[in-house]
Amino acid sequence: MNGQNDPQDLQEPVNINTDENTPGDQHLNEPVAEESELGLLKTKLEEKNDQYLRLAAEFDNFKRRTAKERVELIQTAGKDVIVSLLEVLDDAARAEGQMDKTEDLGQIREGIRLVFQKLRSTLGARGLKPMEAKGTEFNPDLHEAITEIPAGDEMQGKVVDEVTKGYYLNEKIIRFAKVVVGK
Repeated sequence: MNGQNDPQDLQEPVNINTDENTPGDQHLNEPVAEESELGLLKTKLEEKNDQYLRLAAEFDNFKRRTAKERVELIQTAGKDVIVSLLEVLDDAARAEGQMDKTEDLGQIREGIRLVFQKLRSTLGARGLKPMEAKGTEFNPDLHEAITEIPAGDEMQGKVVDEVTKGYYLNEKIIRFAKVVVGK
């Protein structure tokens, strides 16, 4: 050994990997794989962010559209009721005109009775139903007691008189009956 390297020593590959079972080119590929994986994740993130922004915009449009439709529905519902009452208004105007022309109270009464019947019928077709209170047990969920008056045993705790009629609209109370209760 003369201080020179033996040609056999030079031909042996030097393993720079700490793990002898891992091929040398694997470590070179790892950073590239991480970069492509990172790029893929960034692309997916951008897609999801875009999807989120579109959904948020779509939801805002949905809220605006439903609010507008709700306002239109309320206006249209009110219009339908008013239009249905125009015929009753016309009949009332004709009855009023007849009151000035005729002296026959029977005809006037009959005309007014017909107008009220048509009004009740029109409102009933829209879901309005009068509450029957007189003679029934007082119920604070349905009635508003205006006063109490002395009454016989059979009328104690019952509605003796109805000051203001109560009404349901499609089975929901829209006005409580104002009543006089027997005590």
